[in-house]
Amino acid sequence: MDYLQKIRAAHSDPKGLEDLYQTALRENKVEEFTADLLACHQESPENVLYTAWYYRLQPIPSAEPAVRKGPNWKLAIPLSVAAGLILWLLTDRRLSFPGGTPFFLIAWAPIEACFVIAFLGMTARKPLQRALPIFLGLVSFSIYAGVFTWLRGREQYKLLAILHLPLWAWIGVGLYILGLQSDYKNRFAFLTKSIEVFITVGIFVAAGGAFSSITLGLFQVLGISLSEIVMRLLVAGGGGTIPVLAVASAYDPHLSPAMQQFEQGLSRLISTMMRLLLPLTLLVLFVYLLVIPFNFMAPFRSRELLIVYNAMLFAIMGLLIGATPVYESDLALKYGKPLRTGILILAVLAVLVSVYALSATVYRTLQGTITPNRLTVIGWNSINIGILGLFIYRQLRHSREQWIHDVQSAIGVGAMAYIAWTVLLIVALPLFFR
Repeated sequence: MDYLQKIRAAHSDPKGLEDLYQTALRENKVEEFTADLLACHQESPENVLYTAWYYRLQPIPSAEPAVRKGPNWKLAIPLSVAAGLILWLLTDRRLSFPGGTPFFLIAWAPIEACFVIAFLGMTARKPLQRALPIFLGLVSFSIYAGVFTWLRGREQYKLLAILHLPLWAWIGVGLYILGLQSDYKNRFAFLTKSIEVFITVGIFVAAGGAFSSITLGLFQVLGISLSEIVMRLLVAGGGGTIPVLAVASAYDPHLSPAMQQFEQGLSRLISTMMRLLLPLTLLVLFVYLLVIPFNFMAPFRSRELLIVYNAMLFAIMGLLIGATPVYESDLALKYGKPLRTGILILAVLAVLVSVYALSATVYRTLQGTITPNRLTVIGWNSINIGILGLFIYRQLRHSREQWIHDVQSAIGVGAMAYIAWTVLLIVALPLFFR
C-alpha cells in the first residue's frame, strides 16, 4: 500500500490519518507509514497535524543511534571460526566433482548464509522455526545444483550455478530478515545495507590478504615453506570467517532494515562516494552513446563485450541504490533536486545502452541457438531494464517530490523479480537444457 498520496490528501483530516495508521498497524506496515509521514512533514513543516504525528511516532529513524546495540562479538567470533573451518575442510582436493570442480565452489555461499542467519537469529533471539525453511531451501538448492554439476555435459550450467548460488544465499538471508510480506521501504533498506556489508567484506579481505602476505613473507625469510593444509587454512579458513564478522560489524539484528543506521560511519561514506561517482558515470555513458554509431556492430559480434555490458548494468543498479537515500531526512534539501536529476538521467541512459546490448544478445541468439548463458543474460537484462523503466514511468506520472519513493518502490518490485529469476535459473536450466 502506498501511504504517501493518502497522507497528503489527509493533511487536514485527523480522523483520516488515524484510520490510515490503524490500517498500517493491521497490515504490519507501520514503518512504511512512518517513512511517508516523515516525507510529508518535511514537505510541509508548517502543517500542525503532520508535526503532531511526527512527534507521536517517535523514535524516528534518525534517532536510532541511541538505541543501537554494539556488535555481538561473543557469538559472531565462534560462528565465524566454525564457518571458516568447514570451508577449509571443503577445499580438500579429494572433495570434487568429476572434472575437478571442487565441492567448495557450490557449497561455500549457502554455508556462509546459514551461519549469518544463525548469528542474526540468535542475537535477536528469534525462534529457530523461522530459520528452518530458509536453511532447508539453501541446503536443497545447493544439493540440487551439485547433482547436476556432477553430471557430464553440464559445463554451462555448472558455471551459472557457481555464479548464482551466492546470489541465492544472499536472497535467503534477505528472506529471513524481511519475511514474505515485506514493504518496499524495508526491501530497499536491506539492499542499501547489503552494499555496506559487501564493502565491509572487501575491507576484511584486504586486511586478511595483507596479514597472509606478511605471514608468508616472514616464513620465507626463515626458509620455512608452509604446507598445503596450512595455506588452505589461511586462505579458505580465514576467508570463511569474514561474512559473519562483516554482518556483525555493519548490521544490528535487533532492528529492521528500515531502522538501521544509514547516516553515520561507513554508511555515510558509501552514500557520499556513490553520489560523487554519479556525474562521472553519466559522463562515461554520454561518451559511450556518442561513439556507438562508429562501431555499432561490435557487441553483435563480441561475446566478451556483452559480458562487459551486463556487468555495467549491475554496477549501475548498485550505484542507483547506493546514491538514493533511504529517508528524505538523510539528504539536505539543496541536494535533492540535482541528485534526482542525475539519477533520472542515469536511468534513461542505462536503459538506452541496455536495450542496445539486449538487442545484440537477441540477434546472436537468432543467428545461432538459445543457450543457458544467453537465456540468463536476456532474463537479467530484461529485469534490470524493467526496473529502470518503471522508475522513469513513475517519475513522469508522479510529482518530482516523490522521486525517492519512486526509486525505492521500483527497486522493491525488482527485488521480487530477482528472486523469481534466480530460482528459475537454478532449478529450471538443467531441465530445459540437457
